[in-house]
Amino acid sequence: MSNRDISRRSFLQGGLVAGVGVTLAPLGSQAFAALMENRVTTSAQKWMKHDGQARFRNDALSKVCGNKVFARDIRAKDMPGWPQQQGHAMLLKATKADRIYAGFDLALLGAGLQPDRIVTADDLKKDGIAWPEAHSPDPLLPPGQVPMFIGHPVAILIWNDFERYRKAKAKLQFNDQAIRYGSQAPLYQRDPYGSFRFVRVGGNTPFDEDEYSSLKNTMLFPTILARKPVWTAEPKQHGNLTEQGMFYAQRIDQQLKAPPEDWLLFDERYKTPSIEPAALEPDNGNGWYDPATGTLHFVVATQCPFEVAQECVHMIKPSRFALKQLNVHPGYTVGYGSKDNNIFVFYAAVAALYGAGVPIRLANDRYEQFQSGIKRHPFDIRYQLAVDKRDLSFKIFRAEMTVDGGGRINYSPSVAAVGATAAQSIYYMPQNDLSVTAYHSRGVEAGSMRGYGTLQSMAATEMMVDEIAGRLGVDAIELRRKNALKSGMKNTQGAVPAGALRLHEILDKAAEHEWWKNRDARKRAEDAKDHDNWYGVGFAITQKDFGTGSEAPMAAIEFSADGQITLRHIGTELGTGMSTSQALVVSDFLGRVADHVQTAQTEWPELALSTSGNPYLISQAEQDAALRDPRWVGKLASPSSATNSAFYFSHATREAARVLFNHGLWPAAMALWSQGPYGGQANPLVVRRENAVWVNGELTGNGLAPIPFATLAQKAHEMGLVTGASVHGFNRWSWAEADFVIDGVRERLPLDALAVKYGDGAVNAKKAQMSSAGFHLLDRQNAEYPATQLNNAMVTYYSPVATIVEVKVNKGSGEVQVLNHHSWVECGRVLVPELVKGQLEGGIAMGIGHALLEEMPLYEGGPGEGDWNFNRYRLPMARHVAVWKQTSEILPPLSPTDPSKGIAEVVMIPVVGAIGNAVAHAIGKRVRDLPITPARVKEALNG
Repeated sequence: MSNRDISRRSFLQGGLVAGVGVTLAPLGSQAFAALMENRVTTSAQKWMKHDGQARFRNDALSKVCGNKVFARDIRAKDMPGWPQQQGHAMLLKATKADRIYAGFDLALLGAGLQPDRIVTADDLKKDGIAWPEAHSPDPLLPPGQVPMFIGHPVAILIWNDFERYRKAKAKLQFNDQAIRYGSQAPLYQRDPYGSFRFVRVGGNTPFDEDEYSSLKNTMLFPTILARKPVWTAEPKQHGNLTEQGMFYAQRIDQQLKAPPEDWLLFDERYKTPSIEPAALEPDNGNGWYDPATGTLHFVVATQCPFEVAQECVHMIKPSRFALKQLNVHPGYTVGYGSKDNNIFVFYAAVAALYGAGVPIRLANDRYEQFQSGIKRHPFDIRYQLAVDKRDLSFKIFRAEMTVDGGGRINYSPSVAAVGATAAQSIYYMPQNDLSVTAYHSRGVEAGSMRGYGTLQSMAATEMMVDEIAGRLGVDAIELRRKNALKSGMKNTQGAVPAGALRLHEILDKAAEHEWWKNRDARKRAEDAKDHDNWYGVGFAITQKDFGTGSEAPMAAIEFSADGQITLRHIGTELGTGMSTSQALVVSDFLGRVADHVQTAQTEWPELALSTSGNPYLISQAEQDAALRDPRWVGKLASPSSATNSAFYFSHATREAARVLFNHGLWPAAMALWSQGPYGGQANPLVVRRENAVWVNGELTGNGLAPIPFATLAQKAHEMGLVTGASVHGFNRWSWAEADFVIDGVRERLPLDALAVKYGDGAVNAKKAQMSSAGFHLLDRQNAEYPATQLNNAMVTYYSPVATIVEVKVNKGSGEVQVLNHHSWVECGRVLVPELVKGQLEGGIAMGIGHALLEEMPLYEGGPGEGDWNFNRYRLPMARHVAVWKQTSEILPPLSPTDPSKGIAEVVMIPVVGAIGNAVAHAIGKRVRDLPITPARVKEALNG
């Protein structure tokens, strides 16, 4: 997400941005007759079992039958109204970051293969393209400058036909002759992308008020001198907040320099590699600019269609292209975070503008995806942890982290901060001093990727805790139990995690697992049986935040008089199954799943929302002033990222369904139970709304005759009750809430915007109120927003996962093989168990790759030079991940009302630390740099 202020009330009020009409019609939506929604999401009758559980995902048939679900599948001929001719484009890139770029020469293509159009930095400037600030400067490198990174694009080459494009690309790819380089030059330099410090000194007990913390006081920011962070503030216990923070940081430093004799001081370094997300779908976009109407039609793979639409308008509107209408068509996609805040979509949009009326497709092949696709940030970590040897309690935790952000800033500041604040993992730290700096480098741009900095820091934390247990000669799980957070304790920022923490419950289960209880005996037995390998068992447990601290979900649910339910949702389907799970969430209050599901919806004119400011930087005074406008919200819409579907997306869906039940179905049911075919039976009873229960799609309670949903829907329409609800929520580690008067009834809801529809039988006066795109837009009252200080909490929502693994290490080669693994997951109320299992199994496979296999050189010789593919990059295969033997356990919720927790990221993290610990158990030596390759195993053995 860009930090730029893109407040446009008109974006959602009439679908306008800066005077440009905007529509977002996802591929397969009802907006496309040729790509109808029912070809993507199957009707509920087919994918649901009779017991209300999912038989399979609601998009499964479309995917396995090869329907055009993903943006990458779409060509011009598939799009209604587009010209049939399909053009193609590629990015020409400079691969030497230590030389002046002196232009390009395409003579090697000959006359017949020359591009039909070439777009350079000069064209962007001359034509007035206002490139998004978050992805600047120099999207196309001008001659005379040194590249910011290896693989810096210098031009967009466009061909109007496939055959010439294919032949020309074959000549240009893996060939540096087209780029002219001048003299040797110093590498491009800039100040760090971001630098932060989180200091906390707790009270006398974990539950007392902190002496100092980020949440209570402030996080710390350095002065940047000579492109390095320098902490210049004078330490003063009673100075300003920064000076106080430095006082406590200095005191922590003094304690670590002269620790008591009964403290063990651990001090080691860890390193993590650059990783390729290896998403199923490489980056792509396909656009047609119609100069006759000033319309850009744009098919795109993105996790954030809302941002793409806004930024494209702001980019193109000032240019000579006179954009009047933008039609964005986001497809289903997958990216493990890498299609969030991605510069590629803007290259694709610009390529379409220069297509001279021909649709232009810009799509990476796998070599290009390795070369320019967003990567995981490498971390260099120094951990210090002081432990009291008498009672095994953790005393002080200090971390110094350096993060390589690659050639563009992307989300590097955020990833760095999240990595630092996650470093505590599951442990209570009475005092901490965590600093992190993200730097520019000539490597490939790093950004959002599954784990988002927490994989790097928490895997290291788990290896650290295990190693400390070994040094102390104590059981590693018992050491974890001693220091694991309990409900009500604070994190390293001073915030109390939400809800009950069930970490000890998981640790108890792990401690009783056969592999752990008998690990030393198993090792002796296995080593005796197999003289070629060492056997080892390792365990790790982590908990990860879900959400960004600025979540804004939107959902709308309507039911027709014949009982058909339609769900519209802001969420984009990334392979997580959100379209399936959100359809199921509807049944919480409506008794049955949605019949029609429309995802990636970004047109919500009925809510007429506006926003201003940056939700992470806005002051309390600015927020208080903005809230005087009943249409103002802290953020317009969330992208699909940060494991936000199960909790945040479900919140909007559930609240919309709750409004429909309370103000539509329940009064309809009471009317039916009081008169007509069901009449009179309620009169002798005390019937309360909280007694209502859905059984097999029929509403009952207090022994009343069950009423089918279709009958209730018909009655609600006849009575003119609420039959549709469109909602918006905002969460900054707490939900915004407000009062709304709904059909004459005042109710306080955890929402900041609400519009409703009335049934067909509503009186004319009520129908006249539905003047906001067919809805009655309600004015909120007494709005209460999460305090802006909560930005310093960084996180309050957590999901824990633990994994135990068995490995063997070959004595000759040093190769590590995962034999088996078992995991425990606590994710609150499970929406679809199969989706949780699928996330877990896929995440573990990615974690195994990170721990053992995946690695690339950062700079020269790395993927930025354009010659990397899966022939050089090692991904885990079935034989690496114990695919047929793995097991898992999902902890049952504490109650049926438990919220669902996001687990899409945390599932890949503990297996990394568990493997590191298992290897140490196997060989008796520690490998602290990832991945744990045979060479590193041999180095540890010989060290």
